[in-house]
Amino acid sequence: MADSSFDVVSKVDRQEVDNALNQTVKELSTRYDFRGTGASIEWSGEEKIVLSAESEDRVKAALDVFKEKLIRRDISLKAFDAGDPQASGKVYKITGTVKEGISTETAKKIAKQIRDEGPKGVKAQIQGEELRVSAKSRDDLQAVIAMLKQADFDAALQFVNYR
Repeated sequence: MADSSFDVVSKVDRQEVDNALNQTVKELSTRYDFRGTGASIEWSGEEKIVLSAESEDRVKAALDVFKEKLIRRDISLKAFDAGDPQASGKVYKITGTVKEGISTETAKKIAKQIRDEGPKGVKAQIQGEELRVSAKSRDDLQAVIAMLKQADFDAALQFVNYR
């Protein structure tokens, strides 16, 4: 019998992030506490998002609104990495990036945890920005998925290609 397997990936639905950004734009334009503060949010390239406002507390509040919209759209906050507010003239800016893919060191941590704490006979292979986990028993694979959901890694993990 062939081994069963699944892939551990870290992907973000870009359309959902774009929807969250558009909802944030709408909320920043309609909320009373953001009137006259110059609060804005926009894409800057493929995976960078720039928030700006005239005061540091307003740009932080705009970031909170954006994070709230991401959570509502089922996007993990581990997939969005926001920097600190930077003063640029009279405007404060926060630059954040949307992270996709599992870094090599995170993949090594996941593979080590599977080896150390997972069921016997489960193998993990790093393949680029994803991790293939295979075993003879599907029950072992489900135990590994449950274990990885409990663990805290610095990436938003999804489990795909379960076969």
